Amino acid sequence: MDNFGFYLVMTDPAAGYVKCCEAAVKAGVKMVQLRMKRAPREEIVRTAKELRRVTMGSETKFIVNDDPSIAAEAEADGVHVGQGDMGVKEVRMRFPELKIVGLSTHNLEQAREAMGLGPDYIGTGPCWATPTKDIPDPTLGLETAKAIHEMVPFPAVAIGGIDSERLPAVIKAGLKNWAVVRSVCRASDPYAAIRGLLAIAEEAGTIC
Repeated sequence: MDNFGFYLVMTDPAAGYVKCCEAAVKAGVKMVQLRMKRAPREEIVRTAKELRRVTMGSETKFIVNDDPSIAAEAEADGVHVGQGDMGVKEVRMRFPELKIVGLSTHNLEQAREAMGLGPDYIGTGPCWATPTKDIPDPTLGLETAKAIHEMVPFPAVAIGGIDSERLPAVIKAGLKNWAVVRSVCRASDPYAAIRGLLAIAEEAGTIC
């Protein structure tokens, strides 16, 4: 899998999931993830199917967080699993229709272990403290995230507390893929927020 730059994680977007996803597709974001941690399964499935329709036929890959059965039911491009979710190899065995399997890692040891599991990409973080998780993982920092990025043979996505102020530091550290949550999800105009972040990234010299 090639590097993809901007990775949008959609969690309770102020503009609504569909509008936020439409903005990402319009702006050319390569990866979007649906993350609805505490919603009922049927609500997640319904939303996932709506977003699948938005991304269908575009260059934007649609990923569902945590649950490969929901991802498969919604005909998503892939699933992103955490350390406590179904393992990468089991996902591939049970849900071969999911072409992309991402895995969260939070330290060098987990990133090394991931190389034996064969995900298509890994999330690396949190780079900074973030309130988006009920039980936050220890802060990783950019230096460790960079070391992981340089070590693994697949894309590594920096995540955790990345916003317009911190994005230049992420890019200057050589991290080619970066995930954003609040900077877009809190915006009433997600397209403007996405374009603003892309402009910052382009000025800092990343490939988006």
